[in-house]
Amino acid sequence: MSLEKKLQERSSGKCEICGSENDLQVYAVEPQKNGNEEDHVLLCSTCIEQIENPDKVDVNHWRCLNDSMWSEVDAVKVLSWRMLQRLKSEGWPQDLLDMMYMEDDVLEWAKATGEDVPEEDKVIHKDVNGVVLNTGDSVVLIKDLKVKGGGFTAKRGTAVRRISLDPDNEKYIEGKVDGQHIVIITDYVKKM
Repeated sequence: MSLEKKLQERSSGKCEICGSENDLQVYAVEPQKNGNEEDHVLLCSTCIEQIENPDKVDVNHWRCLNDSMWSEVDAVKVLSWRMLQRLKSEGWPQDLLDMMYMEDDVLEWAKATGEDVPEEDKVIHKDVNGVVLNTGDSVVLIKDLKVKGGGFTAKRGTAVRRISLDPDNEKYIEGKVDGQHIVIITDYVKKM
């Protein structure tokens, strides 16, 4: 059974955050642990656009988090927690965060993208041209890179999609090249 079919079955054909039945897509919750349905959610295009573009967030759309935060699916809880963190200056999300409970490993997963870190304390990742990189962005290698322990060279021009960011070091990002998950130094990539 395909990943999308498994998620359709799990979610009863609805967005796992807001409940919409329109324009549903598979969305990976970074950083992925297993690469299976446990690391993915089924979301509508509205939720995806607002998750990936914080400037386009409609606060009222996210009142649905009051329900999704109680999901039994860890990936849904992680996304709910991250959006509540992002919106907590609105007041009501802080009340929901105070009620929310997650196991330690799930909370660690939720914190992996740094949503709970104040803006002034966040580690900012920038590509070779100084463009800010975000989780989920796509980058291109600007130099051939020997992959230590991988036994291959990642060629210049290789696209790395859906990167994740190292929360402790602004020079490190992670992504898949030739099917292997590797760490890449930001000095050798440019944003697509």
